[in-house]
Amino acid sequence: MQEIILLCIAAFSAGFIDAIVGGGGLLQTPATLLILPQYPVATLLGTVKIPSLAGTAVAAVKYAKQVKFNIAVLTACTISAFIAALGGAFLVSRINNQHIKPIILVVLMLVAVYTYFNKQFGVQRHKQQTLKRQILLALLFGLVIGFYDGLIGPGTGSFLILVFIGALGFDFIGASAHAKMVNVGTNLAALIYFSATGHVLFQYAIPMAVFNMLGSFLGARLALLKGNKFIRIFFLVVVFGTILRFAYDVFWK
Repeated sequence: MQEIILLCIAAFSAGFIDAIVGGGGLLQTPATLLILPQYPVATLLGTVKIPSLAGTAVAAVKYAKQVKFNIAVLTACTISAFIAALGGAFLVSRINNQHIKPIILVVLMLVAVYTYFNKQFGVQRHKQQTLKRQILLALLFGLVIGFYDGLIGPGTGSFLILVFIGALGFDFIGASAHAKMVNVGTNLAALIYFSATGHVLFQYAIPMAVFNMLGSFLGARLALLKGNKFIRIFFLVVVFGTILRFAYDVFWK
């Protein structure tokens, strides 16, 4: 019971953060690994996919009521990310992803610096690109980030938001909404693989899912009320937390 209570607190907090700017996995995944050290890592990664999927779906529905989606771009990104996430989940127990983390750390530091000094980043929509170019970029980045989500996971939502703003010209609210829809696809793909291979602990995953959904609902509601400037600040905080997490993995752990 103590384990479930701690996991539910982590799931609620992760859902709240993830609904606003992504990055909830940075809290939920390490907490699960710490609280349940007696289980294989692959099993715990599979277990947290259920609350992640449930919470992301709730946030996506909440955003869908107030944000107009670019269906063509969203479909292209979701399909490519779904396929790539299956591949990443398949490889998660077969390669050492520690070699990838230093690269991610450098990228995150550049993202933080750019976002901090570019005060208008994500506050307003940029000049629209052609639909064809948007779809091609969505396919490409969907493959890369989907694979990352299946392989490593934490920070996927933040990377998706960055792509929708920096490459596709969305504002923070639109980027968050589209990122949630794509993240539903990547979480579902990884969950399909982990479930098929028996790597899900449903006795923990179900109560975590309930609290993640509650956190996601409240987080998405707050984001829509506060607007782009609030999300930009929250984004910087989460990216900074992500940098600390990966720096710990690279230099200390």
